[in-house]
Amino acid sequence: MWKEPSAGLVAAASQPQPAVVATVEQGSIAEQLGFQPGDRLCSINGVRPRDLIDVQVLQAEEELVLEVEDPDGTRHVLELEKDLDEGLGLGFSEALFDGLRQCNNHCPFCFIDQQPPGRRGSLYLKDDDYRLSFLYGSYLTLTNLTAADWRRIEEQRLSPLFVSVHATDPELRSRLLVNPRAALLMEQLAWFAERRLQIHAQVVVCPGLNDGEALERTLTDLARFGAGPWPAVLSAAVVPVGLTRFRPAGDALRPVDRDDALAVIERVERLQGRFQASTGSRFAWLSDEWYLIAGQPLPPRASYEDLPQRENGVGSIRGFLEELERATRQLPAAISTPRRCSWVVGRLVAGALQPVVERLNRVEGLELLLQGLPSPYWGQEQVVTGLLTGADLIGGLSGLDLGEEVLLPRVMLREGQEVFLDDLTLEELRRRLPVPVRLLGGADDLVAACLGTPRRDA
Repeated sequence: MWKEPSAGLVAAASQPQPAVVATVEQGSIAEQLGFQPGDRLCSINGVRPRDLIDVQVLQAEEELVLEVEDPDGTRHVLELEKDLDEGLGLGFSEALFDGLRQCNNHCPFCFIDQQPPGRRGSLYLKDDDYRLSFLYGSYLTLTNLTAADWRRIEEQRLSPLFVSVHATDPELRSRLLVNPRAALLMEQLAWFAERRLQIHAQVVVCPGLNDGEALERTLTDLARFGAGPWPAVLSAAVVPVGLTRFRPAGDALRPVDRDDALAVIERVERLQGRFQASTGSRFAWLSDEWYLIAGQPLPPRASYEDLPQRENGVGSIRGFLEELERATRQLPAAISTPRRCSWVVGRLVAGALQPVVERLNRVEGLELLLQGLPSPYWGQEQVVTGLLTGADLIGGLSGLDLGEEVLLPRVMLREGQEVFLDDLTLEELRRRLPVPVRLLGGADDLVAACLGTPRRDA
């Protein structure tokens, strides 16, 4: 799944900058001390925090000495006593205060390199930072870690991390990442196992490169670290490579087709039976796209166990359908004011969501139109909802009967900002469409929108 770094992050610096306060929790210690947004936390007990992890560790002490700088540059020293492990109640504008650890690989399938020039700078930041992996589930490759980084992971027990594996064969992984350090993966997994630290793994499958027997070896190798009372590898997600029309020429890659998808599904599902016996879990899961590309039904909800890779698109549609099942258990037979509206999703997922539309349309007075759109922007006919851009929406919805309102999943927008992947703003989209736009956060939002509940984003 697309995870965009914050626009404020810069390349790693030698010294951490003061942490800029963004929010102060009501009733918190920070509010009692007079903290306000814009203040800068310089140190805790004489230590400059490098990131949110350091803040969490340092503020856990009972006695604190805080060095704080006001927006005008005035410095203060605050001393306090509190309960052990009690937080200060501060939120910060960035998670990292010493800059972003960027990627040192040159993967030909890297989505960052498959974008057009001229967009916002954060879209081109190659996040490969173990701290963001621990905090937010971003995937990293472990190829840029220093000896100090490995020590910190061990000392602060930064686990689980999320690791892009792609292949366990040393030569193949080095070739895929175009980095000789990528060959060290199996030794690194042993390091995690020895220290009882854990990871979730990801394999991006490129047809003809790391599928077939290579994929089977990769998942089998990972599963060897998935057994026992304290497995080092908790799960593995298998996702198809995503290619756009902006990718570099001569990259020797091709998109996944239906035959590829069927072959990968057969192989991974067969392995799941073996892994169930050896690890007590299916262990390796396929992202939803494989089934959609293959034209196959999604697996039942129980097969995903506790959805360990949902944020990676593994079982996300099945989980959403489960939420919709709960949200639609007590639908009214009719609504007093007739409603016609359009629910916009990526074309790849539209078929799986059609039964939901049919269920909602059994409510008398409601007509929900499902608009499954392609992405000319990326050059993809079959695309997931989160990759639709503002240009895709304007072009794809032009001339269609949209009803009285467009229902738009928030996953298309950048977190915390109403802007699409092509930098078009939600405000501009609203100006360009002939009907209002309503944002959806989840299943409950969809049902509320269909039944005419007042908008929360108005």
